[in-house]
Amino acid sequence: MTVWKEPVHFQWDAGNQEKNWQKHRVTHVECEEAFFDPHKRVLPLASAKAAEVRHLLIGGTATGRWLFVVFTLRGHAVRVISARDLNQKERRLYEEAT
Repeated sequence: MTVWKEPVHFQWDAGNQEKNWQKHRVTHVECEEAFFDPHKRVLPLASAKAAEVRHLLIGGTATGRWLFVVFTLRGHAVRVISARDLNQKERRLYEEAT
């Protein structure tokens, strides 16, 4: 589990926010809720292309929707890059791990 020692806030890029809604019908509020799920999982995400370190978060929303969120940290800000629903395989792996 990742624990941040400083307060965390979210930094939103309008393009990514709109893309998440258009492609996956995920709102920025749902993305933020997933970060506060006590059962969330956060893992580093290996990417040779990315200029900054990316992370993967799997977590639930207040309505029980399970999300796959890719994000980066900029100082104490969380910047969501993309978010979508978990697929069946990912959901099964998450449930087996918890």
